[in-house]
Amino acid sequence: MKASKVKQLEKKHVVQTYTRAGFVLEKGKDCYVFDKEGKKYLDLVGGIACTPIGHGNNYLASKVFEQAKKLLNVSNLYYTEPQVELAEKLAKLSGLDKCFFCNSGAEANEAAIKLARKYAGKTQIIVMSHGFHGRTFGALAATWKPKIKKPFTPLVPGFKFVKYNDVKAIEKAISKKTAAVMLEPIQGEAGIIVPDKDYLKKVSAICKKKKVLLVLDEVQSGNGRTGEYFCFKHSKIKPDIVTLAKGVANGIPMGVMIASNKVASGFGKSDHASTFGGNNLASAAANATIDFILKKKLMKNAVKAGDYFINKLNQLKSNKKSIKEVRGKGLMIGVELKEEVKPIVEKCYKKGFIINACGKHVLRFLPPLTIKKKQIDSVIKALGEVL
Repeated sequence: MKASKVKQLEKKHVVQTYTRAGFVLEKGKDCYVFDKEGKKYLDLVGGIACTPIGHGNNYLASKVFEQAKKLLNVSNLYYTEPQVELAEKLAKLSGLDKCFFCNSGAEANEAAIKLARKYAGKTQIIVMSHGFHGRTFGALAATWKPKIKKPFTPLVPGFKFVKYNDVKAIEKAISKKTAAVMLEPIQGEAGIIVPDKDYLKKVSAICKKKKVLLVLDEVQSGNGRTGEYFCFKHSKIKPDIVTLAKGVANGIPMGVMIASNKVASGFGKSDHASTFGGNNLASAAANATIDFILKKKLMKNAVKAGDYFINKLNQLKSNKKSIKEVRGKGLMIGVELKEEVKPIVEKCYKKGFIINACGKHVLRFLPPLTIKKKQIDSVIKALGEVL
C-alpha cells in the first residue's frame, strides 16, 4: 500500500486524536526505522520509551513466535506459565512481592489508585504538579495538565496536587484522609524533570512516618532506562506500590502494578480484573525483553551512553544560545530550548532523525538502550546543524 493511501485511510477511519509525522513507518532494525519510501531514520523516541531492546529484535521475535504457536490468551481464569515466570522476575527486580497485570500505564495506575484506596480505607491521594499518569478517568484525575482534563469534568474526586520536588509541601498536605502519595521518580511528560538527589528518600521517610502509602509511577522511567531496572533503586528505597508499562514487553501492550504482600492483600477476589492482562503472548515478550536487557547488560549501556549523550548535549549548549537546559538520567533525556521545538523536530526528520517534541519547548530523547556512541555523535551533529 502506498504511503498516500495509508494517510488517506487513517484520516477516513481512525479517530483523529493524534497529530502524526508526515511519513509512514514500515519496519525497523535496532535503533533504526524505515519508512515506506525506504528512507532510514535513527529513532531517538523508541515508541515513547517502548523499545528498550530495539526494533526487529531476533531474540524477542523468536520467543514471541514460539509462544504464538502455543497459546495467545486463555484469560486469567486459568494458570499460565509465562505469567508466573514474569511475576517472579519483576518481584525480584523490584524487591516487592505481587503483580497485577494489565495492558497499559494508565491501567496500571488505575489499579494502583484502587488498591491504595481499598487497602488504606481512605480516599485522598496526594499527587504532583505537572505529573502525568494517563488519560482514563482515575489516571486523568491524578494528572496535572488542566488543558487535557477540562473537557471531561467532573473527574474522579480525592486528588490533591502539591509542588513536585518539594518535600515540605507533601508533608503539609498529608491529612487523616490521605491514603497515598503518588509520583513519578522523573517526570516524563512534563519535559524530563529530574528531582533533587535525596527527594525520593525524603518522601519515602515522610510516608513511613505519617503511615501513608508511597506509589511510584515508573511507566516511563522503568525497564532499565535510567541504569537501574526501576529508577527508585537509585535512591535505595522501597515503595508500597510501583507501576510499569511502555517498554516492559518491548512494545507489545502490557502494564503491571507491583505491590508488597501487605498492601496487595487489600485486593480480594473480583476486586479488580483484566481479560488480557498478563496474557501468554505479552508475558512471553516481557520475559524475553527482561532476559535480553540483563544478558546484554543494557542497563550499564544506558548509564554509559546516557552520560555520553548528556555530556555532548551540554557541549552543544555551550555553543548554542537557543539551548536553555539539558537534563536527564541514563537514556531519559530532555533538552529545553528558548524557542519552540516543533520546527526543529521537522528539520531533524528531513535529516533522518526521529526526535520527540515534549510540549512547546522541550526535545525528548528515549532511544533504545542499545544505542551506540557513533549514533549519538550523528544526532549531535545533525541537531547542531539544525539549531
